[in-house]
Amino acid sequence: KMAYILGISCYYHDAAACIIKDGKLVAAAEEERFTRIKHDTSFPINAINYCLQEAGIKGKDLDYVGFYEKPLLKFERLLSQHLEMFPRSLYPFCKAMPSWLNEKLRVPGTIRKKVGYRGEILFVDHHLAHAASSYLVSPFKEAAILTVDGVGEWATTTMGHARGNEITIEKEIQFPHSLGLLYSAMTSHLGFKVNDHEYKVMGLAPYGKPAYYDKLKKVIKVNEDGSYRLDMSYFVYHYKLTMPSGKFIREFGPIRKRESKVEQRH
Repeated sequence: KMAYILGISCYYHDAAACIIKDGKLVAAAEEERFTRIKHDTSFPINAINYCLQEAGIKGKDLDYVGFYEKPLLKFERLLSQHLEMFPRSLYPFCKAMPSWLNEKLRVPGTIRKKVGYRGEILFVDHHLAHAASSYLVSPFKEAAILTVDGVGEWATTTMGHARGNEITIEKEIQFPHSLGLLYSAMTSHLGFKVNDHEYKVMGLAPYGKPAYYDKLKKVIKVNEDGSYRLDMSYFVYHYKLTMPSGKFIREFGPIRKRESKVEQRH
């Protein structure tokens, strides 16, 4: 019997699906390709239907469905971070709740209803999913693993190794310390859209001068073993919907207004 596995990611940015038949990738697609909504976050039912069609099967024929993170663990982190920062965190907490209660915590029900699948749903640790997506399709039988992201459930950066089909995460840095979120804070400060315009920041970087290099050293402390910590007084993303703090703005200048002229200092 053939083994079919469907992989799904959604509700954050660029929802997508892929299908694997006996360990080989058959089809993969982003939901935005069907809906024409850039970075579509919704449950990727069009992408899923396309993948099933390419594999020539129905949802009930799947052996497993994998989801790209552990929603309950992520929800725990969200509650923990908002409780720690209460009452300052009340507004973003109220803003985040509807999508959690209506969508993000109901993933199994949504999959059963929309895909017609009754079997086991595997929730994969987010950074493990990142590691697997590169290692398992690589030609290597053994590899060192490094994942650097905004934030998964708690982890933001992980280190480990892989051998055969086993991936072991040995060390991790946890939220709120995150290179990805530092990048997002910079993107936001420069008047660009987070989780969308990071490539513009990267494209503009070669035209700048390293004028802020020493100031940035105050924002992030890198230890001898390569681990790091952020000075959180420069950020407010752990309790607000914005990212740079007043201190950050005093240090690096005013936030650029969206679509305004890009100056040399930017």
